[in-house]
Amino acid sequence: MNRRKFIETSISAGVLSAFPSRTFAATHQIEKVGVQLYSVRDAMKSDFAGTIAKVASIGYKEVEFAGYFNHSPSEVRSILDSNGLAAPSCHVGYDVVQNKWPETIEAAHTIGHSFIVCPYLDQKLRKSAEDWKRITEQFNKAGDASKKAGIQFGYHNHWWEFAPDASLGGKLPYDYLLESTDANLVKMEMDLCWISVAGQDPLVYFKRYPGRFPLVHVKDCKRLPHLTPEQLASFDGKELIANDMTEVGSGVIDWKRIFAHAQEAGIQHYFVEHDSPKDAFASITGSYKYLSTLRF
Repeated sequence: MNRRKFIETSISAGVLSAFPSRTFAATHQIEKVGVQLYSVRDAMKSDFAGTIAKVASIGYKEVEFAGYFNHSPSEVRSILDSNGLAAPSCHVGYDVVQNKWPETIEAAHTIGHSFIVCPYLDQKLRKSAEDWKRITEQFNKAGDASKKAGIQFGYHNHWWEFAPDASLGGKLPYDYLLESTDANLVKMEMDLCWISVAGQDPLVYFKRYPGRFPLVHVKDCKRLPHLTPEQLASFDGKELIANDMTEVGSGVIDWKRIFAHAQEAGIQHYFVEHDSPKDAFASITGSYKYLSTLRF
């Protein structure tokens, strides 16, 4: 290498090293955008197969069920297959986790679920420390049984899990659940809107519990309420759902910042959700358009 070539090469290397490494990092995107079918639940009631076909026509590749509306597992699987869709996950109530777990796991195998998620804990179930202990024991038991069958159990949060609970000595219920359940048996489906509404940072949890969040709910809101812990304890979410929940990408949540840490979190599936859209299909279409072109 002659002197001139050496100098040019050295200068080029110096210029490149002066830029932050992420400037040249690979760009990531969501390969398969999914949707939680609760968003189109009214349409599911009246036209189950047609609604699933319409979801597929928007471009979604994955769906998460919140009920099968009296369709058998084999019927559900057939409808999914005919529309080129996969259903990696479903939601089932805590009563199902307690009382109908073997048949739920069997149905999951038929439909093709890799995850079964408990989406909510009624307030009457979680009034004391003993109640919380019972819940975590049930979650571990369910997770153990599903794991042996090749299916992962998970839990989906709302906002109230981030309000200090007196029965837990002031600990946040979400922290208690993460600490008191087996990380291999109980994963979390983080609702990225509700945790943000509660004033918590998803990235803090991703760092503290890496790999614990294989599923996320992706929904947006026009504003964050900035609630105190006392206000959060009495918050019911109804006004926010009615007035501030919006299509993904048209609200205030910084999706690029969150998804840049997807690998640390362990995210495998991204499900769009809107709890009460005025026009359900317009809503999930807008969210799909944003997420399908998002780079992070």
